[in-house]
Amino acid sequence: MRGEVLEAMLPYLTEHYGNPSATYGLASEAANAIAIAREQAADLIGAKPHEIFFTSGGTEADNWALRGALLLVETSMRTAEGKSKRHIISSRIEHQAILRCLKRLEEEGLAEVTLLPVDREGLVSPADLKDALRPDTILVSIMAANNEIGSMEPLAKLADLTHEAGALFHTDAVQAFGQIPLDVKKLGVDLLSASAHKIYGPKGTGMLYVRETIPFRSMIQGGAQEKNRRAGTENVPGIVGFGAACVCAKKTLPDRMRREGALRNLLIKRAEEIYPAARLNGPRPKGVGLAHRSSLLEQGTRDEEGPGKMPDWRLPGNVNICFPGKSAELLLIMLEAEGILASAGSACASGSLDPSHVLSAIGLSEDDNRASLRFSLGEETSREEIEKTADALERILK
Repeated sequence: MRGEVLEAMLPYLTEHYGNPSATYGLASEAANAIAIAREQAADLIGAKPHEIFFTSGGTEADNWALRGALLLVETSMRTAEGKSKRHIISSRIEHQAILRCLKRLEEEGLAEVTLLPVDREGLVSPADLKDALRPDTILVSIMAANNEIGSMEPLAKLADLTHEAGALFHTDAVQAFGQIPLDVKKLGVDLLSASAHKIYGPKGTGMLYVRETIPFRSMIQGGAQEKNRRAGTENVPGIVGFGAACVCAKKTLPDRMRREGALRNLLIKRAEEIYPAARLNGPRPKGVGLAHRSSLLEQGTRDEEGPGKMPDWRLPGNVNICFPGKSAELLLIMLEAEGILASAGSACASGSLDPSHVLSAIGLSEDDNRASLRFSLGEETSREEIEKTADALERILK
């Protein structure tokens, strides 16, 4: 996949250097390349090309979704009494791009925020959302899949409830985009954020899907790029690489899901055999041991709603395991000495000594939080590497 992405980008790094917003001949080559990439990104999520707006990454797209919703307050988004709608609902396990932006909006006095709890598997309850919705709710923002524990939310049900209350629904799909089936029309989402680097595209490129009926406004003031929605000269090589990555992701998605899911299950099984006290954080895949099932699972919600019917509701490439009594920090150092790279918490919070807010939200104690490791699997991960990882864990833990 990486080779195809680089091959698509190279001409726009070496030959086709025109500014796509200019009027000279060279500009048309770049403009056409962006138009094709827009079609490729739209095709991956069942959107229309004119609903795709390219950004510098998922963080910008998330911030734009939140602040853009508030900009609508100045126009049509008002309560029956004519009051501005400034209430936003999200969850406690969102990425920091959402949580920190919401905190800033509160500090600026622009919004009132409600953060919904999650159950022990990291799922937002539709009943909790229904109770939290108010006449002045303008936006609900719930991530499609969690970056730390892999839990996939029942988006379709959550979006339905949101629309019944007259609000917009946004999903941070950075972790799910190109990893599981996503169809914005079937899910009913109004706004969706994504990033190229999660599907082997270039870093520093992302997008925001905006349903065509929403009069969204630009958050960055300047030129007329992206149909007056996002000012700034387009990153042509990055956008072209993003489009190529979307094509590859769609073509390989079913096989990648099956393959990564099988390897994920193997790593979970081996880890629990090696260290019987180990506990999986997040949803347990079907057929991998016995475990408590959340109320949503028991009700069948996750088989009926969300990003298509899935064999299980954990991201195929995500493993997050607690090793009670151990130090994740020391385990990471010892694993790296064996050539194995894992993480504790989110990559975007690296360097922080604070416990993971996601693991705290699903009920882990501080000790168990600091004893948890995350392993990320990708298209190049092999069975041999999973066995090597398990063998290294066995040596280190014993």
